[in-house]
Amino acid sequence: MLDKARQQPEKVQMVLEKIQTDGLMTTIEAVQSKLAQPLPLGYCNVGVVAEVGSGVERFKVGDRVVSNGPHADVVKVSKNLCAHIPDSVDDESAAFVVVASIGLQGIRLAQPTLGEAFVVTGVGLIGLLTLQLLRAHGCRVLAIDFDEAKLALARQYGAATCNPGRGEDPVAAGMAFSRGQGVDGVIITASTKSTDPVTQAARMSRKRGRIVLVGVTGLELNRADFYEKELSFQVSCSYGPGRYDPSYEDKGQDYPLGFVRWTEQRNFEAVLDMLASGQLDVKPLITHRFTFEDAPKAYVALTEDKSGLGILLQYTSPMAERAVRSVTLTPGARFDAQRPVLGFVGAGNYASRMLIPAFKAAGAQFHTIVTAGGINGVIHGEKAGFAEASTDIAAMLANATINTVAIVTRHDTHARFVAQALKAGKNVFVEKPLAIHHDELADVQAAYALAHLSGHGPQLMVGFNRRFSPQVQKMKALLQAVKEPKSFIMTMNAGAIPANHWTQDNAVGGGRIIGEACHFIDLMRFLAGRPIVSIQARRMGDTPGVTIAEDKASITLGFEDGSFGTILYLANGAASFPKERVEVFAAGRVLQLDNFRKLKGYGWPGFNKLNLWKQDKGQNPCAAAFLQAVEKGVPAIPPEEIFEVARVTIDVAEQLRRQ
Repeated sequence: MLDKARQQPEKVQMVLEKIQTDGLMTTIEAVQSKLAQPLPLGYCNVGVVAEVGSGVERFKVGDRVVSNGPHADVVKVSKNLCAHIPDSVDDESAAFVVVASIGLQGIRLAQPTLGEAFVVTGVGLIGLLTLQLLRAHGCRVLAIDFDEAKLALARQYGAATCNPGRGEDPVAAGMAFSRGQGVDGVIITASTKSTDPVTQAARMSRKRGRIVLVGVTGLELNRADFYEKELSFQVSCSYGPGRYDPSYEDKGQDYPLGFVRWTEQRNFEAVLDMLASGQLDVKPLITHRFTFEDAPKAYVALTEDKSGLGILLQYTSPMAERAVRSVTLTPGARFDAQRPVLGFVGAGNYASRMLIPAFKAAGAQFHTIVTAGGINGVIHGEKAGFAEASTDIAAMLANATINTVAIVTRHDTHARFVAQALKAGKNVFVEKPLAIHHDELADVQAAYALAHLSGHGPQLMVGFNRRFSPQVQKMKALLQAVKEPKSFIMTMNAGAIPANHWTQDNAVGGGRIIGEACHFIDLMRFLAGRPIVSIQARRMGDTPGVTIAEDKASITLGFEDGSFGTILYLANGAASFPKERVEVFAAGRVLQLDNFRKLKGYGWPGFNKLNLWKQDKGQNPCAAAFLQAVEKGVPAIPPEEIFEVARVTIDVAEQLRRQ
């Protein structure tokens, strides 16, 4: 961990700033949670299409495809991340398509032409694939590596070789290979901390030569090496245009062929064509084969066997045994039907770090945890003590043993899942927001009303935990003695989030006002204790260089008793400044809460301060209050307040978007 910290000083700085604002223990918990998050391994696989989503036209059930999905029995990928496998290409060869596309993208950036002299530095798996693709372009290729066995393969593929480990000079070899003129291009596929590969590439290149970094090297560049020859140096991004673009990878929006000839998917197809024609031969690169059940041995071979190149994982069990929608985690689990029995939907960072532990601390009975992919569900389900992990939300809602559901998924699914759960007669806890559009909110209200036709029905609660925090509860108790109107100033130093993050997408996350500022709309409604009667909102004006203006806004609410308050939701502040501050002015007195750690009173008889050792935003008492509400049949938050806050939040966001 110390070594990781040394390599990422910018993240260390983030941790130090979080300690300053949120406290040491809260920061430790956040870091430990982040490190414990499971990551799906791998990105090259071959399989058969089992199901096709809506809007997918080029693929059908039964097609044999290659994709960049993770190593798993069943994977779900966008239509842009799959490619049909020609009949003449076997499964084992096709498994190399995605990794070969990494080298191909580097070649596309280098733009080789027939007859040029190219160098490939580092001939591991990607280097040997790159070498072959360069040869197919009609280039002469020099391979540089310290491993003689890999250089022997390079020679088998028609390359000249240089082994610095045997005293051979890479620069001299490059100059000799280029007949004294300097090589036309260098593609670096090595992985090293040394700057030597880049330095050597520059010194062996001709004037205006091209250097492309596909691998990882040190980058302490000598300006003179590049300046005098006017060299081009470029870092290649994975396997082509579309990589890391959510619109392309997640939403399936392709780039027009006439403007972007080679995308991720088109690179996959190009590699498959090369395999089909025999110009790319991966058979000699296969060094290990393991059954999927022995996958840990494959990773040992990857890290310890220096001769390893192509390592294949093979799925040998029948498909019917692998394509399961649920896994038993606690055999023979028993439940008390008179108490809440929970089904949990979602196991992301917030759910696993905060909500699941909060419900566990409150004594919840965990039955089924449902996730889209299954990995998070199994890992966090086992840790928390769930009886079952599943990817089938319909089956969970149909399970009569489960009487309560917690929904902690992406915002655009909340209203739909809440309505389904209410119609199934389940008590529902949903992480904010309840809905991101008025029509969604209307659907939830209709489902709630239908479930309560008899006068008694399931409980509904939104995870507005801040109203349950100990310091806010103290503020509420103090303010109840004040009979005149109150004035609120609530500042959220929210910090910047990239414009392409899903929370900024109005169709998915609803934007940060709906997704996050709703917390403070609810908090102000709770402290005021009266309905909201007016809304005024203003955002930062449109300006060049600022993509998102909505998350820099002022929201002023008026209340029925004459109270008013302003929420400053600001994504343009310093991380070292407190993230959340609440101030209340009333009857000649002031309350100031900083970051849910320090509460100070001014002018309050008998009250001066209430400070905590650790930040407490009320997650634990919030979960406990909901479970108690289920058992007693009395809402923890009045439903009219839940719907009021949801409506007001959507109104605020729409008002800001009209500006």
